[in-house]
Amino acid sequence: MHHIVSLQSPFYAIVLAGGQGSRAGYAVPKQYAPLAGKPILAWSVDSFLTHPACRAVIVVVPSGDDARAEAALAGRDIVWAVGGSTRQQSVAAGLLKLPVEALGDAIVMIHDAARPGLDHAMIDRLLIVFNDNEISGAVPAISVADTLARADGQLGGVVQREGLVRVQTPQAFKIAAITDAHTAWRGEPASDDAQMVRALGAKVAIVDGSEHLAKVTYADDIAAMERSIMLEKIHNIMLMQTIVGMGYDVHKLIPGDGLWLGGVRIAHDQSLEGHSDADVLLHAVTDALLGALADGDIGAHFPPSDPQWRGATSDQFLTFAAKRLSQRSGVVVHIDCTIICEDPKIGPHRDAIRNRIAAILGLSVARISVKATTSEKLGFTGRKEGIAAQAVATIEIPRDAHSHE
Repeated sequence: MHHIVSLQSPFYAIVLAGGQGSRAGYAVPKQYAPLAGKPILAWSVDSFLTHPACRAVIVVVPSGDDARAEAALAGRDIVWAVGGSTRQQSVAAGLLKLPVEALGDAIVMIHDAARPGLDHAMIDRLLIVFNDNEISGAVPAISVADTLARADGQLGGVVQREGLVRVQTPQAFKIAAITDAHTAWRGEPASDDAQMVRALGAKVAIVDGSEHLAKVTYADDIAAMERSIMLEKIHNIMLMQTIVGMGYDVHKLIPGDGLWLGGVRIAHDQSLEGHSDADVLLHAVTDALLGALADGDIGAHFPPSDPQWRGATSDQFLTFAAKRLSQRSGVVVHIDCTIICEDPKIGPHRDAIRNRIAAILGLSVARISVKATTSEKLGFTGRKEGIAAQAVATIEIPRDAHSHE
């Protein structure tokens, strides 16, 4: 049975998008070459962004490559870093972009953009390892099946393959361990991060790798991976179903100094009344996700009569709903929201709200729609007695996912 990691174990991702990749035979570096309809770089980035435990994705690009990289990842919420002349320098540049709160035992995954076959199952497999506090890092690896031999123009002696593995990325580390390793490293540039952490005497675990994580080097690699992706899409279409859930919530306006909408604090001469922070929009989105899952509503899981939720931030509720979806191997396809009020004006805050909801759900902001309307001064919203919000969540979930009931 596939083990799902709790969303209480967040991680950050660094994607290395350097190199020219000239052997692939494309006019652009291979990370920008098309693969089944989108750039190779975008595949790994999207896998991280859509994982509910991912808090930020840092993409490291060569100096002067900014415009090309931004075009390849248009519409995605990305932190950018400029890499160095070696892989080690590029990783160090990415580590410097981690937010202040990403310290200590928080986890960072370091991944090569040329491995576009990353999926959530591999991310989960790496995260699970850190349930053991003794572990500082984890890497995916595959046993060597082929005969190995030395070669210098002609075939040489056979090399014993027992105990040998092919190491892949992403490589996951406690942030304290990898930053200490970079600070302490001396000598030639390291070929990967795991050897640097091991040099400190820290434990690096191995998890089962995947042939899907093969590195794209030649044009034939891209063609083979494209065929694999298309077959997987057909397979997933047959196994997955699309479900739509709707959420609706209302909260009363009272005198105050501001209110929460979509996880964003908005200055206003009124506040929303409620047991929690009364974020009417996040409550509607939470109910939309729970509705798609046929999993009750926000009041059933977080009853207003329970004092522990007094003044609670509503991002906890939405994170909970996202976790329930992840536990059934489902994904959010799109969120569409409408806020109904006379005041405050939503337009100036729309992008901040979209970005905040996207961050909570680990989605690209392109998948979040936020609209606003008035009720033409009719009804309780027209009289400024309250604010209403509607949300529609579109999800994809395995066809047998409801059999848990």
